[in-house]
Amino acid sequence: MSTRTPELPRTIDKPWGHELIWAETERYVGKILHVRRGEQLSLQYHREKDETIMLLSGRVALEHFRDGESPTTVELAIRAPFHVPPGLRHRMTALEDSDLLEVSTPELDDVVRLADVYGRVPTGA
Repeated sequence: MSTRTPELPRTIDKPWGHELIWAETERYVGKILHVRRGEQLSLQYHREKDETIMLLSGRVALEHFRDGESPTTVELAIRAPFHVPPGLRHRMTALEDSDLLEVSTPELDDVVRLADVYGRVPTGA
């Protein structure tokens, strides 16, 4: 038997667009991220959160690297999943208005922000 959480789906506004949380349990979370053209998410990593993203529409450049490595930037392909394990530094920039599917473990507050173009305070590294 499945149960529906009454507050789902819910939209959370972000300076780069918004996220629509459409599933949330003790074991996983499902989101759709809408990123406006020219906007970018924080350069960040997660200590525990394990996520996979998949571009649904638009164009997105993803910068990623492990601590101590040089950054690599790839343009995500439509419907090609990209795994973001704990510790992987990453940042997405929308080259067009874009929608991405994200599935992850439920640690939504596990964000270590290293840099942010919107002036949000970096969190402890």
